[in-house]
Amino acid sequence: MTRALMFQGTGSDVGKTVLVAGFCRLAANHGLKVRPFKPQNMSNNAAVADDGGEIGRAQWLQALACRVPASVHMNPVLLKPQSETGSQVVVQGKVFGQARGRDYQKLKPQLMAAVMDSFGRVAEGADLVLVEGAGSPAEINLRAGDIANMGFATSAGVPVVLVGDIDRGGVIASVVGTHTILPDGDRSMIAAYLINKFRGDVSLFDDGITSIGGFTGWPCLGVVPWLKSAARLPAEDSVALERLVRGEARALKIAVPVLSRIANFDDFDPLRAEPEVELVFVRPGERLPGDAGLVILPGSKSTISDLADFRRQGWDADLEAHRRRGGRIIGICGGLQMLGRMVRDPQGVEGGETATEGLGFLDIETEMAPEKTVRNISARSAEYDVALSGYEIHLGVSKGADAVRPMTILDGRPDGAMSPDGRVSGTYLHGLFDSDEFRARLLAEFGIRGGESNYRADVDRALDEIAEELERLVGFEQLMRLSAPIGR
Repeated sequence: MTRALMFQGTGSDVGKTVLVAGFCRLAANHGLKVRPFKPQNMSNNAAVADDGGEIGRAQWLQALACRVPASVHMNPVLLKPQSETGSQVVVQGKVFGQARGRDYQKLKPQLMAAVMDSFGRVAEGADLVLVEGAGSPAEINLRAGDIANMGFATSAGVPVVLVGDIDRGGVIASVVGTHTILPDGDRSMIAAYLINKFRGDVSLFDDGITSIGGFTGWPCLGVVPWLKSAARLPAEDSVALERLVRGEARALKIAVPVLSRIANFDDFDPLRAEPEVELVFVRPGERLPGDAGLVILPGSKSTISDLADFRRQGWDADLEAHRRRGGRIIGICGGLQMLGRMVRDPQGVEGGETATEGLGFLDIETEMAPEKTVRNISARSAEYDVALSGYEIHLGVSKGADAVRPMTILDGRPDGAMSPDGRVSGTYLHGLFDSDEFRARLLAEFGIRGGESNYRADVDRALDEIAEELERLVGFEQLMRLSAPIGR
């Protein structure tokens, strides 16, 4: 019989994604058929599942940890923020519609059927399903119609481990406070709690465990230190960008402007791992560094509004100065669209302005269309003639004179564009920098070595290292003891 266990947090960004991925790999290493599941995710870092359609990048990573193909049913509801108050709603891999925050609260009960259907599909044939919550069950103002946390746990009969982040402080209060405000039915679903991101001597928290137990009666599943290997895994969403600090100066500085609706920024993780590369995420209010050799415009969930914000930051002038200095520019997906002469959205697909001038670095124009391109693809670099692989998630088609010089060949067709001198280029391909050969050829243009480590293999090694730590700190037997048969 399939067993399941859910991990919920005392707040957002407490490390649930990494823990679930690590426990998935731990169970897989013990020979179990384990699957990940997240009822509802909010992120513009999306992936293309092996069965087609979009899911959160975190669930793609967790499927990798399980050593199974990713499925749209592992993340049946994905919210992709398009503005401060509204998101695109993706259900079982396909665009369902748009919804503002208050409207989505009314929509949630209608989505529970899809959530439970997907959970049943994921559980079929599995020994264990590890479920990740979203946000926190302590947000009791959102409890009515909830599908992400206790609403799902109580409907599916899945026990819960509550995760607290000690690194941010106040972890005892957050765990005890969650116990205090949860209604009895929800509180009874919590089988244990786990303290995450501990630094220093774990024994110093012994009295904390005693105190939490006295207030709640919950057992402690374990105290997990800061998992250093987690830094080598793709980040789930843009919250991670706020924590990144600028590293030491290295041979090549690559600058990435952080757009308001930046998407799929894990595209740059392979570059960040290069020993001779200093990858700088440029935040609003900062200037694009004048000593960068390469500027990369990332993907965007809202190209037109991000273009306006790009100009408000003064980054258009910075980019022009970079170009005059002979610097190189690459655009990925929305970044490609921004580099063109014009972006049109005649049907209001993005929900804002219907047209805007692009930055004008490439002689192309983009027109948005309601039908989204979502697919995994094999590809080649037209510039270096090396193999690539990755995925497309985008609205719109880009055409123009510079498109006769494609940057990539996707499934046999030209893609993207390149300026006549080759200093500005762009592609719709996400995963461009995953190719070790491509990174080696690109970095060689700047006179440095790269591409010598296998990025994908390093991610897999990091998952194994995290699983080994969790085996030592928590244990496989404890994990299974807390899980429960589905439908008991």
